[in-house]
Amino acid sequence: MATAGAAREADNQDRPIGAPKRWVLCVIALAGFAAAGVTFALALTSDHVSEPGLQASLTVWITLPYILAGVIAWSRRPDSRFGPLMIASGFTMFLSSLGWANGSLGRTIGLAFDLVPAVVFLHVFLAFPSGRLEHRFERVLVGAGYAVALGLHTIGMAFGGFGPENILEVVSEPGISDTLLDIELVTLSAFCLIGVGVLAVRRRDAGRPLRRSAALLVDSFALGLVMIAALFLAGATESPAFETIRRAAYLVVGLAPAAFLIGLLTARLARSALGDLLLEMRADPAPADLRDALARALRDPSLQLAYWLPQYGAWADVDGREVQLAEDEPGRATTFIDRDGERVAALLHDASLQDERELLDAVSAACGIALENARLHAELAARLEELRGSRIRVIEAGQKERQRLERNLHDGAQQRLVALSLELTMLKKQLDGDAEASSRVDHARNEIAQSLQELRDIARGLHPAVVSGHGLAVALESLVARAPVPVQLHVELEDRLPEPLEVAAYYLVSESLANIGKHARANKATVDVSRENGQVVIEIADDGIGGADTKGGSGLRGLADRVEALGGRLRVWTPRGQGTRVRAEIPCA
Repeated sequence: MATAGAAREADNQDRPIGAPKRWVLCVIALAGFAAAGVTFALALTSDHVSEPGLQASLTVWITLPYILAGVIAWSRRPDSRFGPLMIASGFTMFLSSLGWANGSLGRTIGLAFDLVPAVVFLHVFLAFPSGRLEHRFERVLVGAGYAVALGLHTIGMAFGGFGPENILEVVSEPGISDTLLDIELVTLSAFCLIGVGVLAVRRRDAGRPLRRSAALLVDSFALGLVMIAALFLAGATESPAFETIRRAAYLVVGLAPAAFLIGLLTARLARSALGDLLLEMRADPAPADLRDALARALRDPSLQLAYWLPQYGAWADVDGREVQLAEDEPGRATTFIDRDGERVAALLHDASLQDERELLDAVSAACGIALENARLHAELAARLEELRGSRIRVIEAGQKERQRLERNLHDGAQQRLVALSLELTMLKKQLDGDAEASSRVDHARNEIAQSLQELRDIARGLHPAVVSGHGLAVALESLVARAPVPVQLHVELEDRLPEPLEVAAYYLVSESLANIGKHARANKATVDVSRENGQVVIEIADDGIGGADTKGGSGLRGLADRVEALGGRLRVWTPRGQGTRVRAEIPCA
């Protein structure tokens, strides 16, 4: 006795909180077998059933699998209502078979539940996988179905027309009863087709592929609802093919538990195939390949990986971009992965994987080190992204300050020098008789003109206003016209580029031409600007002595910073005696 008590205590400790006791599940399973036996007995002894063996077999094909699959689902995921719903649908199907009974009470109960199984199946199919109807429209649809299948059908039975065993008959108006039955069948058929539409919309809105086992189950749900709708329409129209459609509908509706059990079987096979994942982990897959390996192991192509970055207090993908965990998103679930007591990553996956807790735990344990490495990679990517953003902000701030200085020079010092030159011109007119004074005024005017040109050159170096005003092509033409060597310019742009890109290209050409004039000893140069494969390519080449300093030179480093801040790349070829070629490639959508 003590041993038995210890076993029961261990059993209770292993059972998840809220899970049904095992003896309860056993009783439900035995009740399912008993219901199957009673179904056969009723069919074989009934005065109302033709082909009793076939009819009973088709009914049991639905009743018993739903009950047993529901028991398995409830034991595996006790927090979900899906298992109890499947059990209820199986027993509801059994209650409808009581309509074969020869006694009045059993036959009346069976007739009252004749249409209810269709609504229960609609409820089950729409409630997958949580067992709950997530949206108000679905709850209204299913509630209306129950009202029609139970309420309106009971009212129809009160008008008779279902035989002398109908104890609910109040008045004998079979015409009214038949009309109500046709309305019920057409209405429930429409509800089933709407349910198919709900499943289709749900799959479309998910925006991601379903797991194969889940997709098989959802497809069986939709096909079952279509067949139920066809069956009810055939009954309402008294189609001669009604019996054939009924048999086909029973066969199809009974496929859902089979699809559910196939999903459980593939889950066990996946757990047995974890060795393949371990081999992949030993090969130390790249962070970008880790998601694919996990998706294969979990058989979930919609799987997403998010890494916890404690420095930023945020989740990020492998490229360091922030990720929002939508834990309450319908059909999705999140599994957190910890290592050495610290949160490392999160798996965003199909909610049906919650039924396979062992598989999730095994996969999480197998790839712990790889996930930690990927998290460090994501953290590094996030820091690089932050550095890139800081670089862009610094360059933008510097550019704004350059623009401010350029405006101040243009509106301040340059305007005053122009005004002073005009004043000297007027003064010279008043000094026509004094040659020496006129000469000194002319000298002062020349000095002012030179100062004004120098200020304009400084302002142009601070911020090329011609770029903002007239575009890159015109700005480069003016730049080439002042170049220290002859320059051949080719600009192939159909329209203007974003201003930050135009400014970067201008400075790249300006700095390169200045370097050519100072160091290259070149006779000529070329400047080519074009758009290729979503990028703007700027290339400057000369025929000088080459050997430019690409590491210590602050000018090239500054140009590289400006290009890289825009997501581009700057390369320099400068072999000695063969000239220098500078090429920048900057993304431009």
